[in-house]
Amino acid sequence: MHNRSFNSLALVFCILVCATLLASQEATKSPLHLIQTISIPNVKGRLDHMEVDAHGQRLFLAGLENGTFEVVDLRTGKWTRSIPGFKKPQGAVYVAEFNKLFLASGDDGMVRVFRADTLQLLDSLQFELGPNRIVYEPNSKLIYVGYGGKDAGKDYGEVGIIDAKTDKHIGDIKVAAHPSELLLNKSGTTLFVFISIANRLQVVDTGKREVISTWPISSQKPGDAAFDESTSRLFIGTRAPAEMIVMDSKSGKEVAHFPAPEGQDGVYFDGARKRVYVSGGRELPTGFVYVYQQKSADQYENIGKIPTRGGAGTSFWSPELNRYYVAAPANDHDKDKEDALILVYAPVD
Repeated sequence: MHNRSFNSLALVFCILVCATLLASQEATKSPLHLIQTISIPNVKGRLDHMEVDAHGQRLFLAGLENGTFEVVDLRTGKWTRSIPGFKKPQGAVYVAEFNKLFLASGDDGMVRVFRADTLQLLDSLQFELGPNRIVYEPNSKLIYVGYGGKDAGKDYGEVGIIDAKTDKHIGDIKVAAHPSELLLNKSGTTLFVFISIANRLQVVDTGKREVISTWPISSQKPGDAAFDESTSRLFIGTRAPAEMIVMDSKSGKEVAHFPAPEGQDGVYFDGARKRVYVSGGRELPTGFVYVYQQKSADQYENIGKIPTRGGAGTSFWSPELNRYYVAAPANDHDKDKEDALILVYAPVD
């Protein structure tokens, strides 16, 4: 009887220990799991925006100080080629239906159009200085690109409109200053234009091609943002202080503020999991991704602070591939030199 009691107590103890360990693991489980690193050779300096061709499984990366766009094969996990000839390359957008890749560069005022499969140059569109953010609206087949402002020696900015089928610059929308971010609603009727230097958001009616609302942003230097249309919430990354601001997209009212990583340079919304990813670390010795779980339109919880690498501010979320990409610049220290990297993360449910 004594042995039976002892064995029973031992079994209960083991069950309790296992349950505690499992609960602890669940509590500390990271919402993002690093599954791969992809080396990008011979690219120096700051890395900027990324774009993904989900069908062809290619990633395009702006080597801002390198004057190149880098091409990565995501199937093999290898860098494949570099596209040179840009001055301050930044925005990129892939348009599958026309088999085109639009690449913007600020210091030469260019938007270049490439055949997406062969990367043959098709057209070059000259703007004033500053082309940066670039987005595609599939209903109207139009490209929107932010440019102008102080980069062009003007006290206002512009959003250029490009016909994606003909590659023609067909119009402009005047905004307060150089756009730092552009977001569209699903119908393409509303364009949100974030103005970092003026700490404000301007709402554009794309049919009228004019600003219909201007809203202040309480923190300074809003740089990147994401949109959850299902709850009418904008997620705005700011740099001074480093915050993630939740804003009502219908009224411009700020409904929540959360600490974000310093050197913020990427904000994305994972609609399937109702999560916001904010990456930071630009020009800093350490980098992080903060992950926020949306409980309701106005309720959020920080569920993870994932370390990345120094300088790794820029990121990209691909819902089609279910992957989150972080760009880490090369480490040029004499004792510990490392190539630039793409850090590939899989979300954990």
